[in-house]
Order: sequence, then structure tokens, then C-alpha cells
Amino acid sequence: MARYRGPVCKLCRREGVRLTLKGTRCESVKCAIEKRSARPGERSHGSPPRRRVSAYGIQLREKQKLRRTYGVLERQFRHYFEEAQRHTGITGEVLLQFLERRMDNVVYRFSFASSRAQARLLIGQGHLLVNGRPMNVPSRLLQVGDVVSVRERSRNVPPITEAVSKAGGRRLPVWLQTEADAMSGRVVALPTRADIDTQVQEGLIVEFYSR
Repeated sequence: MARYRGPVCKLCRREGVRLTLKGTRCESVKCAIEKRSARPGERSHGSPPRRRVSAYGIQLREKQKLRRTYGVLERQFRHYFEEAQRHTGITGEVLLQFLERRMDNVVYRFSFASSRAQARLLIGQGHLLVNGRPMNVPSRLLQVGDVVSVRERSRNVPPITEAVSKAGGRRLPVWLQTEADAMSGRVVALPTRADIDTQVQEGLIVEFYSR
């Protein structure tokens, strides 16, 4: 499975926002955005003013921000966009819905992992089930009624127990519902734009690919 292997804090600094790529670390004083406000390649003090960003540059940054937030490489992201164009509805919102329904994102939303990258790792190692069956494909798009659960033998795995114990401060989206045992959850609806807290202007991404 292809994935980005470079320093993830550098991605947050490049976009100038927290992308929550390191889970709880991003919410602490150790966050790279807090420690170093300058973007990669810029000096913190005495640097000349940044050049005016073109319309293309603004659209590109929004696309990169969304792609990096969900940990999707360019080819797959373009595939999601083309699929969104073929669906009924607003293209940008459908694109966000596809990304939210990815299994790695749903595992992260249920707080079975502290970040989407950790969720992909846990899924690949076979710790998660979908409707009672093993699932090791992080990009699987979940449907309404699907139940995601942690395998019985994996419920004491340190990354999972740590993520669950720290889940109190994270809000569960209304389109997801945690089961009674707290180690499983159900997709009860498709996410709407109002349900998605990702700070991005999806209209600019549509413009980027439509130019």
C-alpha cells in the first residue's frame, strides 16, 4: 500500500493549519504549528513578505490540505473526485462524503486509533472487523448499517486501549453510533456537509480540477 513516509509535521506547517496527523500530539504544546509558525523554507524572523498567491495557488493549497488530512495520495484522490462528479449532488460535498466513509477515517472517528495513520496501520494488521468479518483494506467505503468492531483478541492492544481511554474529548459525529461495549460502532447514516468538521473550502477543489 503506497503512503507518504516523510515528516508529517512538515505537512501541517506547509498548509499553515493543524491536520491532526499525529493524534493527541497535535493538540498539545508540542504541535509543530505552535513551536514553529514559519512554513518550510521560510525564516522565522526577518524574512521578506510572501508573494501574493494566485487563484491557482489558493485552489492547490485547499486540495493539498484535504488530501493530506485524510492521508490519500494524488492518484486516489483524483479517483475520488471523478467518482464524485458522476454522482448526483454537489461534487465537493460528495467528495467529502467519500473521504469520511473510508474505513480508516471511521476507525479514527470511533476513537479506536489516535490518528488516521494509526488507524491504517491497525486495519492492515488485522485488528478490525466489519460486520464480524476481518477487514484489512483502509480505503474500504463503509455503508449505512455496517458495524466496525475491534477483534476480541485485539482489545488489549496498547495503541487501541490508549486511544479509547483518551476519546473523551473527541466528539462523535451524528452519523456514527457507538455500541454498548465501546469497542464497536455502527454507521447509522451518510454524513452531510454539516456533519463534517474538516476545515476546507471544497468549492475551490472543484474549481482546481475543473480549470
